Amino acid sequence: MNIGYVRVSTVEQNDGRQVEALAKHNIEKWFKEKVSAKDTNRPQLQAMLDFARDGDTIYIHDFSRLARSTKDLLELIEVLQDKGINLVSNKENIDTSTPTGKLMLTMIGAINEFERMNLLERQREGIALAKADGKYKGRKEIGYPSNWEDVYNQWKTRKITGNNAMELLGLKRNTFYKLVKDYEQ
Repeated sequence: MNIGYVRVSTVEQNDGRQVEALAKHNIEKWFKEKVSAKDTNRPQLQAMLDFARDGDTIYIHDFSRLARSTKDLLELIEVLQDKGINLVSNKENIDTSTPTGKLMLTMIGAINEFERMNLLERQREGIALAKADGKYKGRKEIGYPSNWEDVYNQWKTRKITGNNAMELLGLKRNTFYKLVKDYEQ
């Protein structure tokens, strides 16, 4: 069976370009999602991996649609190979059913990860420069709510749970425990 996997990072983005590019492969089953590829824990990706069977071919527009890191990409390829499923990428013109395709897949995955690391490094450098110029302030510091001491004391003496304290203070879990830590120091 010919299976198509299409992914865009945000709901605002349009997947039409990818669908159009894959249409020439006579796709019989589509898996589409609008979610980041920061990891492989994506509903449609997992559904596709469960659905695909030995002898099937999965078509993608390019490797970045499948995974952002070489590690994730190679792990997905290994899962597909173990199940006897081929992967074809339009943009990179690679078919993992061939030895050359397997070699190229590994090389391209490494290059994609290298590019991503360079982008993140440039981003960190830009933030450092903006901080030095006083243009980047970071997140605004969260102060203690007006009812902090009362709620904190109730929580500390186990009169209320942590969840109750967070609700009364209007704080999220991480913020609550950060403030607790700061307060107790």
